[in-house]
Formats: sequence, C-alpha cells, structure tokens
Amino acid sequence: MFDFFKRKPAAQPSPPAEPTSPPTPEPASPAETVAPAPPSTTSVQTVAPVPADLAPTIAPAPAAVEPADAIPPAEKRSWRDRLKSGLGLSRDKLSGALTGVFRRRVLDDEALEELESALLMADVGIDATHTLLEDLKARYRKAGGNADPRALLRAAFADLVRVLESPVAIGGARPFVIMLAGVNGAGKTTSIGKIAKWLQQRKLSVLLAAGDTFRAAAREQLAVWGERNNVAVIQQAGGDPGAVMFDAVGAATSRGVDVVLADTAGRLPTQGHLMDELRKVKRVLGKARADAPDEVWLVLDANTGQNALAQVKAFDAAVGLTGLILTKLDGSAKGGIVAAIARQHPIPLKFIGVGEGVDDLRPFVADDFVDALLPEEEQNGRR
Repeated sequence: MFDFFKRKPAAQPSPPAEPTSPPTPEPASPAETVAPAPPSTTSVQTVAPVPADLAPTIAPAPAAVEPADAIPPAEKRSWRDRLKSGLGLSRDKLSGALTGVFRRRVLDDEALEELESALLMADVGIDATHTLLEDLKARYRKAGGNADPRALLRAAFADLVRVLESPVAIGGARPFVIMLAGVNGAGKTTSIGKIAKWLQQRKLSVLLAAGDTFRAAAREQLAVWGERNNVAVIQQAGGDPGAVMFDAVGAATSRGVDVVLADTAGRLPTQGHLMDELRKVKRVLGKARADAPDEVWLVLDANTGQNALAQVKAFDAAVGLTGLILTKLDGSAKGGIVAAIARQHPIPLKFIGVGEGVDDLRPFVADDFVDALLPEEEQNGRR
C-alpha cells in the first residue's frame, strides 16, 4: 500500500516534463523582432542624409515645413478661407448689427442709423463712416431704391479701401533695404520673420539686421527666425543700433544679398528722444548705401483700434512711411480700422496678418478683405 502511494508521486513528475511547451515564448520573439525594427529604420533615415555639405541646407527645411504641416487643416485652406476665419470677430460684430437692415432691404433713416452704429462699433471711425454712408445713399438712389443694401455697402467699402492696395515691389537697388518700425508688442519681429519667408519664396535672398539692441529678447527672437529661414542675422548686444544697420548693409553688399530687413527698437510715438533715435537709424542707413532705406514700414496691432491711426500719423511725420503692416486681425473685432486709415491717412497697406503661421501674413487685396469682412448674403441670410 505504501509502495502504491510512493508510485503515484513518482508518476507525477511526468507532467512537469511537459513544460517542453516553452516553445510558447516564441510569440514573444516575433514581438521582439518587430519592436527593434522601427528604431533601426528611423535611425538609418536620419543618418543617411548626414553628408556634411547637405546638413546646413537640409536642417532648416524640416524646421520650416514641419510646423506648417503640423496643422494641416489651416495650411490646406486657401488664403481667402483663412482670411474669413481670421476676420470672424469683426465680421460677426458687423453682421450682428446689420442683420435687421439687410433683412428689410430698405435703406431708410432707421436703417442708416443702424448702419452708422455698426460701422462705428467696428472701429471704422467717424470720418470713414460718414464717407461710406454718403456713398451708399448715392448708390441706392442711382439704383432707384431697388438694390440690395448689403451689395452696395460691400462695393462702397471696397472702393474706399482700394487706395491702400499696393503690391510689394523690390526695386533694382542692391541690397534693397526695408526698415521696419512700430511700438512694443505690435508683432514687428515676428512680421519680419514671416516677410523674410515670403521674399524667399520669390527667390530673393534676405539678411536680417537686429537693430533692437536694447532688448535681448528681440535679438533672440530674430535669431530664431533667422535659423528657421536659414537667413543670416547681423546683431550686437547692447551696441548702437546705427552701427548694426551699417554693418548689416555692408555684409549684404559683400555677400550679394537682395534684401535687408532692418528691425528697430519698439517705441511710443510720444517719446520724442526715441523717435529722434529712429530718425538717426534712417540717416545711418542712407550713409551705408545711398538713398537707403528704400522702404519704411510701420507694423500696427489691429487690437489698438483708432490708436493705430495716431501711430501712423506720428511715425509718418518722423521717418516718412512708405507702407503699413496690420497684424493680429484674428484676435480683434476692429477690422474697420482699415477704412479709417484709408480715409484719413492712406499709406499703402503692404501686408495683413490673421494668425501665427508663417503663411498667415499676406499682401493686402481690397476685394479679398471686404469679401471676408462683409460676405455676400446667402439664401438663408447667413454666410
């Protein structure tokens, strides 16, 4: 009996022998062979393009392209679609106030009062609003009172702001020098980086002059844009802005660069001594190359509304502006400031900006702008 029980445990070891099933670890081996594979392929791809000569030209390309591709929907939309989206706040403000007028389709005194209030709320300004309403009434009378007030307002608005439409033209002088000014926070340095990219897309070589020597952050920001666009940046910590400008034009001349974008320190037009320094920077550019700068552009923040008009007048008096750049329209309900500028100080509006993307700063086209600000009425009354 005892022998019988002893035999049973002896028979037991045979099942442990069955652990010859450890071949089941084989599912783990396929997983192991698949996992290392991806790292090896990606590392090969990054190593393959490493030829030393190609590295400087290839490295910036992904940096410039990837951020754009990182937001495919925004990048794949047309400029008109992005402009409509960017001007949404301004358009909603106008459309909300004008809905009743356009629904009645009658331009009586009540409608004109509503129109006046809506235009003033959108920062069109008193002078431009009066001009628009007078033009609108004249068009309405000419049509015999049968025309759609919305279509007439769109036409009047487009005709008013068309005076600001002026294509960017790079003349024959080399280097062609564009000096940029503006108050702190207007988006000047970012605009310079975007304009550099826009010029490069037109096969023009660019050099950046970091003339804001007082603010380290401005120099660093410009340097980042220089790396992103593979563009040289001439800078100097705490030095004289005029000296930086002189060196930049000299460097551009010796390198055969097409365009110099000259950044300047942000300043308020009420600070006389700072405006004097801006005049000095312009004079130094003239010594570095006869008749430079070829263009003097002022960068404006759309959020400042009617204050932007005061900036235009002050900077124009100080340095003689040849162009304007209006940024941050996407964060503002004050797109009507374009009409105010057109009426009171019509300096060409070279670029408008409606986003953070490198391609969200584009030349101003009056019809595109008005189409985004005052879209045509659809059958359901909304656009």
